[in-house]
Amino acid sequence: MARHATLIDHLAEVPLFASCSKRDLQRIAKHVEEIEFPDGAAIVEQGQAGNAFYVLLEGEAVVRRNGRKVGALHAGAFFGELALLDPAPRNADVVAVGHAVVARLLAGPFKAVLRDVPALSERLLAGLARRLREADRSAS
Repeated sequence: MARHATLIDHLAEVPLFASCSKRDLQRIAKHVEEIEFPDGAAIVEQGQAGNAFYVLLEGEAVVRRNGRKVGALHAGAFFGELALLDPAPRNADVVAVGHAVVARLLAGPFKAVLRDVPALSERLLAGLARRLREADRSAS
C-alpha cells in the first residue's frame, strides 16, 4: 500500500496529470504494472513507437540520444507521458543503471480509463495546455 501511495504522489507531479483529482490518479494507478530491470537493460529504446508512460520507482537510469548521454533519472522521475496520447517514436534510450523498478502505464488501458471517465479527458487537456504554456514561456 505504501508503494501505491508513493505512485499516486509521483503521478500528481506529472504536468499532464496536474489537473487530475486524487480519485482520478487512483483510477489511473490501478492500471499500472511494476517491472524490474537489471543493470544495463533498456527500459525504452530510441526510435521505437511509444506506447507507455513510466515512473522510476527505485534505482537510476541514464538517458541517451543517438548513443550520447543527455541526462540521468533518479527515483521519482517520469518519462514518456506523451506516448499515452501519441505513439510517436521515442526520441531517446532510457537504460537502467544498477537494478531499477519502474511503474508502467500502457496507452491502451489509459485510453480505456478515459472512455470510462469522460470528465478526465477535460482535466488532462487542462494539464496539457498548462505544459504547453510553460514550454512557450521558457522558449521566450
